[in-house]
Amino acid sequence: MLAAVARDLRRGFGEHYRIVRAGSGEEALEVLGELVRRGEQVALLVADQRMPGLSGTDYLVRAREIVPTAKRVLLTAYADTEAAIQAINEVSLDYYLLKPWDPPEEELFPVVDDLLTSWEAGAALESGGVRLIGHRFSRASHDLRDFLARNRVPARWLDVERDAEARTLLKVGGVEDDRLPVALLEDGTVLERPTVLELAERLGIAGQPAAEHYDLVIVGGGPAGLAAAVYGASEGLKTIMVEREAPGGQAGQSSRIENYLGFPTGLSGSDLTRRATDQARRLGAELLTLQDATRLGVEGSGRIVELSGGGSLSASSVLVASGVSYRQLDCPGFPELTGQGIYYGAALTEAKSCEDQHVVVIGGANSAGQAAVYFSKYASRVTLLVRGDSLARSMSQYLIEQIEALGNVEVRTRAEAVGALGDGRLRALRIRGHDGAETVEDVDACFVFIGAVPRTDWLAGVVARDERGFILAGLDAKHDGWPLQRDPFPLETSVPGVLVAGDVRARSIKRVASAVGEGSMAVSLIHQYLAEA
Repeated sequence: MLAAVARDLRRGFGEHYRIVRAGSGEEALEVLGELVRRGEQVALLVADQRMPGLSGTDYLVRAREIVPTAKRVLLTAYADTEAAIQAINEVSLDYYLLKPWDPPEEELFPVVDDLLTSWEAGAALESGGVRLIGHRFSRASHDLRDFLARNRVPARWLDVERDAEARTLLKVGGVEDDRLPVALLEDGTVLERPTVLELAERLGIAGQPAAEHYDLVIVGGGPAGLAAAVYGASEGLKTIMVEREAPGGQAGQSSRIENYLGFPTGLSGSDLTRRATDQARRLGAELLTLQDATRLGVEGSGRIVELSGGGSLSASSVLVASGVSYRQLDCPGFPELTGQGIYYGAALTEAKSCEDQHVVVIGGANSAGQAAVYFSKYASRVTLLVRGDSLARSMSQYLIEQIEALGNVEVRTRAEAVGALGDGRLRALRIRGHDGAETVEDVDACFVFIGAVPRTDWLAGVVARDERGFILAGLDAKHDGWPLQRDPFPLETSVPGVLVAGDVRARSIKRVASAVGEGSMAVSLIHQYLAEA
């Protein structure tokens, strides 16, 4: 079996990767240690469940500590399927492969190629060309780091207080400490205290539309917007997607999505975004990032989307998939320390900086649960503050079980943060417990997930919304001013030809799968609208 898998992997991938064999789990662990000592990168681990000495699962558990970023594949017989499924949770298994894998061109190569592509994308981000130097607890530094990570720009973060290399580079470049953050680009350019837009323009990310008129303009690049971009472009519509920050939306910041159909081992929001973005572009959709919609105009059968950059897009139809923003905590200290130890959303770029520290996660829904699980890998202690009396009311059962199994995660129900203390960075939180008593606890970082606010102010006075700002659709949108004899389509707003999908729609189900479904469904309804028009 060892000879067969090594032979097939060499035939399929030997041109770009070195294939290393080991006769047992213990021998493989010794080989991995030697590779790491030599500074070599390990991309993929393949283990048979029935190996001499160590089982495949036990080996992968120990190997994960040596090479945590390597992808993991378990070879199993049909009788071992239950062990393979269990390994998904125990070792974050990326794939299990039933033996035999014949023919390898169909059963083995596509699986390995997909895993290596994902690994290469992550490795490129870690060792990438942009070097960003700044202070960890600087709001400007955090915003730039978050922008680079979410737009999948290869970049390396250097903390001026911890990394000697950062201080050396600043000295060589003649940059003073009061000019941080500093971005060093691959072409030798040094940008002192750049804004996100300035950095994006230098990196060629902030583009301009290629045409004057489109069949479909999509506002928002979350799962609903990306799904619509894929289906719209694939079905012949001239399609452009406008995203104010980075493709993926809130889902793109998720550390792990484990209940999305077809991915039994789960996938990160970043990986889902990468796949969807590549797919949309390959099929011909335009993606316009760092532009926000500021107004919707209706001119006869035309729809005009005005942009924050000063231009506008003319369209035959518009899909609003602008999503939601995390609600801000209006407590003493929180506004002042945002970006300086307090973050809204997962802010995965901060995870490694939280090593051996105390992290607080505020919220009781899936986003908060995923963040708590993710940060538990780095922080020595994670405290999850939940206002309700139970996680079961708002969190999926699989996440509750994962949290219960983590020894360094403490869940406090009927508890809330009522203040933040710091001196240019977060130092402590004032926490009110279930009995009403308040305590002050030392905290190194706090991540907030307390509900959502729809991004719909730009539609005020044009599209009907509910009292919270979510967009009405279907029969809910049929008011006295509805201009057509037919009823609105299920996802159509009070303006014909303007549809809505995803979290921003009133009565929507806040799940990735439902957003993807609505985004693809909207394209079908847009075809009907255009045929009528």
